[in-house]
Amino acid sequence: MPDSSAFLHHLFGLDSDVAVVIGGTGVLGGALCDGLAAAGAHVVVSGRSQERGEARVATIREAGGSADFAPVNVTARDSFCSLRDRVVGNHGRVDILVNCAGVNSAVPYEEISDEDWQRVLATNLTATHLGCQLFAPLMARQAQGGSILNIGSVTAHLPLSRVFAYSASKAAVNNLTKNLAREYAPHRVRVNSLNPGFFPAEQNRKILQPERVQKIMDQTPMARFGEPPELVGAALLLVARRAGSFVTGAEIFVDGGFTGMRF
Repeated sequence: MPDSSAFLHHLFGLDSDVAVVIGGTGVLGGALCDGLAAAGAHVVVSGRSQERGEARVATIREAGGSADFAPVNVTARDSFCSLRDRVVGNHGRVDILVNCAGVNSAVPYEEISDEDWQRVLATNLTATHLGCQLFAPLMARQAQGGSILNIGSVTAHLPLSRVFAYSASKAAVNNLTKNLAREYAPHRVRVNSLNPGFFPAEQNRKILQPERVQKIMDQTPMARFGEPPELVGAALLLVARRAGSFVTGAEIFVDGGFTGMRF
């Protein structure tokens, strides 16, 4: 029989790759950190909370993976510059960037304050832009290129209540992803987006009242929420240089069929 494990490792293995996960201190970002590390990458867990970041690093190391923590304030360009310089100084290159920072403003549209609107766009959209703008040129100068994975959302495509700023920001993230995929394809840098459905996390718990949960389940053929590790398979396809070698500008939905009910 053929060696299936060797074949799968050839396709999806990330041995010696350096992966930076912005928002790696969160629920979904943390699961992606775990998955990338399990596939062989050295993971730089990045976010504001050193406590949560170090805890994630410890979890990865206990499982036999390789990781370190690097702080970043996703609303500040100089903080991104410091992160990039630190990673390059420590590891020499960046093969994978995951932009996973995200917040929501869970209020009716007429109650969204200017401050909240700007906060959501700064964290979800501008931070993604800064990550791409500062890391993509670095990857383009590397002989092996690189891969950028931006985290979108099903709400970028479907109207839902109480996620107005969030939805607008994620729609822009998906648009930015496609533009950057076209821009950097000649430089061996692939740019894709992963669009989760409903995964209970910090930014959406406030809007998951029982009646809203029932409506979501009614529109989700698999009739359940996603579990964070269920994002890992799609993420590996998009970032692995062999499995995803001809994939750029793509949006992959991991949503239990939610978008399929509406398209």
